[in-house]
Amino acid sequence: MSKFHSDYFMTMKDIVKEGNPILNQATEEVTVPPSEEDKETLICMMNFLKNSQDAKLANKYKLRPGVGLSANQVGLNKRMFVAYLTDEKDKEHEYTFINPKIISHSVSMIYLPQGEGCLSVDRDIKGYVSRYERVKVKGFNLAGEEVIIKLSGYPSIVVQHEIDHLNGIMFYDRINKENPFKLPENSKSLY
Repeated sequence: MSKFHSDYFMTMKDIVKEGNPILNQATEEVTVPPSEEDKETLICMMNFLKNSQDAKLANKYKLRPGVGLSANQVGLNKRMFVAYLTDEKDKEHEYTFINPKIISHSVSMIYLPQGEGCLSVDRDIKGYVSRYERVKVKGFNLAGEEVIIKLSGYPSIVVQHEIDHLNGIMFYDRINKENPFKLPENSKSLY
C-alpha cells in the first residue's frame, strides 16, 4: 500500500533524486479504471504541486515550486503524472494523466530560453531543450475515462517533460552534448 493518500502532506523528502535508477527506466502501464490507491496517489501529487506554488507553504515546508510531477519521481513505477501550471496567457491548467501517449505533434519546435528544471535535479543545468510546439495527448483521467487533449506553448513543454520522465528520459538527455545552446532549425523561443 502506498503512503501517498490524499491526506498525506508530500514534501521534498518524497521526491526521488537523479541517480536513482527508477528515473532512467520506462514506467509500467496502470490498470484502468485506476485503483483507489492510484487515485489517492495522484491527488496527493497534485496537492504537492499546488502547495509548492503557494509562497507561504513553500517557504514553511521548504518546497521547490514545481509544475509537473510523474509517479517515478516519488518512487512509483507507474505510468501516470500530474501537472499544474499557468500558461503564457495567464490561463491555469490542471492535468491528471494515466497511461499518456503523444498521438500527434507539430513539426515546429519551441524551447524555454532559461532552460528547463526538474524537482529531481538539484543543480542548475545550462542548455536548451527543444520540444514540439503543439502536441495531442491521449490518456485516462482519474475517473478512468479516455481523454484526448491538444496542448501548445508552455503546457505542451510541461506535458512532454513529464511523459519523458515516464519513458525514463531526463530533460538534460535532450540537450545537445557538444553545444548545449544549439537548436534544431525549426525551433523558436517560447517567450
